[in-house]
Order: sequence, then C-alpha cells, then structure tokens
Amino acid sequence: MALVLALPGCAVGPDFHTPAAPETNLTREPLPAATEAAGGVAQRFNPGADIAGDWWALYRSPQLNALIGTALANNPSLDAAQATLLQAEETLRSDQGLLLPTVSGTFNAERNQASSAVTAAFSQGGGDTKLRPYTLYNASLSVSYALDIWGEARRTIEGQAAQAEYQRDELEAAYLTLTANIVTSAVSVASLHAQIDATNQVIASEQQLLGILQKQVSLGGVAQAQVLQQQAQLAQAVATLPPLQSQLAQAQNQLAAYTGTFPGDFQPQDFTLDSLQLPADLPVSLPSALVAQRPDIRAAAAQLHTATANVGVADAQMLPQITLSGQIGHQGVDTAMLFTPQTLLWSLAAGVTQPLFEGGQLAAQRKAAIAAMRASAGQYKNTVITAFQNVADVLAALQYDGTEQQAADDAASAADASLKVTQAQYQLGGQPFTAVLSAQTTYQNAVLAQAKARATRLADTAALYQAVGGGWWHRQDVTQSCCGVIP
Repeated sequence: MALVLALPGCAVGPDFHTPAAPETNLTREPLPAATEAAGGVAQRFNPGADIAGDWWALYRSPQLNALIGTALANNPSLDAAQATLLQAEETLRSDQGLLLPTVSGTFNAERNQASSAVTAAFSQGGGDTKLRPYTLYNASLSVSYALDIWGEARRTIEGQAAQAEYQRDELEAAYLTLTANIVTSAVSVASLHAQIDATNQVIASEQQLLGILQKQVSLGGVAQAQVLQQQAQLAQAVATLPPLQSQLAQAQNQLAAYTGTFPGDFQPQDFTLDSLQLPADLPVSLPSALVAQRPDIRAAAAQLHTATANVGVADAQMLPQITLSGQIGHQGVDTAMLFTPQTLLWSLAAGVTQPLFEGGQLAAQRKAAIAAMRASAGQYKNTVITAFQNVADVLAALQYDGTEQQAADDAASAADASLKVTQAQYQLGGQPFTAVLSAQTTYQNAVLAQAKARATRLADTAALYQAVGGGWWHRQDVTQSCCGVIP
C-alpha cells in the first residue's frame, strides 16, 4: 500500500524547462541615444522601458483610437481566437478529471419468468412446480480508479495545459497583429492622401506649363517638339494618380475588414499625416524581456512544452497499468425490503495490464513523440532567431528613417527656396514663366517624397511596438492566463 501511494508522485518522461534567453545583443552596433531630429522630432531609444497596453494611443489620434476600439470589439478573427482558447481551456478541465475516480449509479428493474420444466426436473416430490413471474430490483454504486503510477494522466494534463497556453499566446498575437495592422493602414491612408494631393498639384503645374508652351508654339517662340515632350511628361504625371487612388480605396477597404465591417457599410476615416503624432520615446526591450514578451516566442515555447509532455505519455503507455474497481448495491424482489442487510451485495477488484505485443505500435509512437519534441525545439529556436532579426531590422530602419526624412525635409526646403527665387526673378524679368513652373514641379515632387518619408517613419514606429510585444500584459480587456503575466 505504501508503494502504491508513493508511486503516483513520479512521472516518467522528460520534464519541461523553459529555454533560457539567448545571451546576445539586439544589434551589432550600439544604438544611438536618439535618431536624427527630422521634422523637429528626435526619437529616443529607451532600453528596458515598459510598453503601454494601448501603445497606439501615443499617436494622439482620437480617430485611430476609436477605429481600434471598434476592431477589438467586432473583428471576427479575434472572436475565433477567443473561442479556440475557450475550447482548449475546457478540454484541459476535462482532462483534469483523469486524476479522479469515476463513479456511476445504477438502478434496474427486471421482470422474470423461470422455466417450470427445469424446476420439475430437479424437484424430488413432484407437486406443483409452476413458478409465478417475479420482478428483480437492483440498485448499485460502481467506482473505478486507474492509478496514475507512471504519470500518464499528469503528462496528458500537462500537455493540454501547455496547449491552452499556446492558444492564449495565439490570441495575444492576434490582438497585436490586428492593432499594428490598423495603425499601419491608417498611416498608409494618410500617406496616400498626401501623395494624391501632391500629385494633383504636380499635374496642375504640368498642365499650366503645357498651355504656355502651346501658346509659344503658335507665336513661333518654341519648337513643336517641346510641346510633345511636355505632353509626354504630363501624361506620365497623370498616370501616377490612378494607382494611388486605387491603393487608397484598398487601404480603406482593409480598415473596414479589420473592424469587421463590409466595405459598403464602412465610413472611411480621412487620416492625414498631421493628425498622427510621431511617438518620441521608443522602447527597446532587453533580450531576456523580449523572449518573455513576444507572443510568437511564448507560443513556440508552449508547443515545445506540449511535445515534451507527449513523450512522457508515450513512455507511460509502455508500462503496467493498475486499475481498482468496486461495486456495492442491493438486490431483491421487493422494493420495500430492497435496502436491507439481507439484500446487500458487493465486489472489489484490482487489475494489472502490461502491454506484451502491440506490433511495435507503442515503440513507434514513443519515437514519433521524441521526433516531434526535437522538431518543436528547432521551431522554437528558429522563432527566437526570427524575432531578434525582426527587432534588429526595425531598429535599423528607424535610425535610417530619421536620416531619410531629414534629407527629404532639406530637399523640400531647398526646392521651396528655389521656387521663391525663381518667382522673384520672373517678376523682375530675369526668368521665363516656364522656369517658374519647372521649379513648382520640383517643389511638389519634393513634397511628395517628404510625405513618403514621414509615413515610413510612422509605420516603422508601429512595427517596433509590434516587434517588442506590444505591451499586452498591461491590457485589461482579456482575462490573463493561468500562468500569470510578465512581472
């Protein structure tokens, strides 16, 4: 008995340990304290800084906040992820019953008629051997318990708990991806509005220049070839407008899908670059924190945990299984006397089952479980490496984004100054009007490049928040998992 009570304390198979965070730096070169102060804003890198759960609020856009709120409430992908998590949690609760005995109650009423011929054959003195029909009542309680000596049930529960944690992390990843995608799409909408405005102004300048050249041709001032060249340049400028308009419509439709709305029912948000404020402080998570924060890394660790537990299940299935069972009840022909000591019956049983020949199935299943565990370990390592690459890429992009925007700002300032000088010279008769229009086109193209650079900086900032985990552990809109949150 002491041995039986002691054995359930052990469980065969490998015990899972969360892999240690890699001892490495996020980037090859040390990060600067801040990016270039492009547009008057320098983004500061803050190593080890915490991340707000609603990080998108740092863009200071009420429209963006409202849009994300609607998406979090209505997005069908989130509904599916939440339902999948609930399924995994309920399956875990079901598996936890493996550690408890099963109890069932039974009540039977059976009407019988014994054979008179059989009774007469065994009777000694003859006489009336006919038996009357009778009813047999049976009320019993059965208990069965499989001793979890080798930990098969506990490994099964452990694996399902890890699977529930995996679904939890998948839900967090869905939240993070959705919010980041909405921010990126809003930035794209704002950028496309700016590009369309700048393109329309370029087209207007090109059309005005074409009109002047056509008048000059009629007066014999310029050759027809210049008009044809300008017509080609105008056509090229006009051809750039429809793709931008198409991209804008598609971006608006994508925002509709994110909010769980059909495109025909969606009210587009006219985001502008000026309506989105660039966050000035950028969190840079330490490697150990990054591993604990990113939902995809946590999900990969949960899958590795499940695969490790499955090895223990396969090991236990190859060992002897002990089952205890018992039954107690009453049996009688009269319900009034059914629960008396004379009608009591009971039984106790113990059984041991040892697989002897399974055609190699159990051994193959164990090898398959070990292979699955090794595959999960490789997938986990690959996920960590990809995550670190993702963060390094975004940090590098943010540094160069500031330089790019500063160059675009300088180019726009220079083009603006050139336009003003050309306009002043034209007023004094020192430049033809065509030079003014050319300077206007140069300026509008510089404004177009400036808008793209601003949008890239805004989008890459959102990519950084997504890359470091998005601060999901501070949100209150989802119940935290059984394993707690990041301290």
